[in-house]
This record gives sequence, C-alpha cells and structure tokens, in this order.
Amino acid sequence: MSQTDTIERIKTHLAAAPVVLFMKGTPDFPQCGFSAQTVAALKQCGAQFAHINIFEDPELREAIKGYSNWPTFPQLYVNGELIGGCDIALQMFHSGELKTLLGEVGAVG
Repeated sequence: MSQTDTIERIKTHLAAAPVVLFMKGTPDFPQCGFSAQTVAALKQCGAQFAHINIFEDPELREAIKGYSNWPTFPQLYVNGELIGGCDIALQMFHSGELKTLLGEVGAVG
C-alpha cells in the first residue's frame, strides 16, 4: 500500500469520530503505560472515543508519525487536530481543559 493510501486511511479514521486515540493496544487492554493513562483520563471525563491499535497496522504506525509530526504514542486527536500525547492529555485532564474540550465536540455523554 502506498504512503498516500495510508494517509487517506488516517484521514478516514479522523473523520469517523470527533475524538480519536491512536494507541498501543486497546482501551480494555492497553499495551503501554502512557496509552493506559490517556485512556483512563478520557474515561474519567466520560468521553466517547474511537481508538486505533497501531500494533495492528505497521504502515499506519509509521505514517501517522509523519502526518502528525509527533514521534510517540498515544496520539490524541479532537476534531481531526492533534492535541498531543499522554503528558498533554494528562495536563489538560488535571486542569479541566480536556473535559471542556470533549464536551465542546459532543464526545461526553
């Protein structure tokens, strides 16, 4: 599959839900501590979010690093825009910004 096709798949994932988390593992079985912490923050906010397990798609795993210009995972997107990784998500969670942002996009139910 070409790089262009992989970028299109990334865009499709981002368009499919207001909140998308590219992570190692799944929300029920995160495969790294940073992904687990980010999922926990989202869940504590009551967020509904889509997730992509980057281990299941090596091409996407490499392509998203270039797409986002962010080398590590997890990567949290809201309305198609990169918010950041675990550290930023946790800072926003603790300040209340994350829940506010999630509420603004209708992801808190």
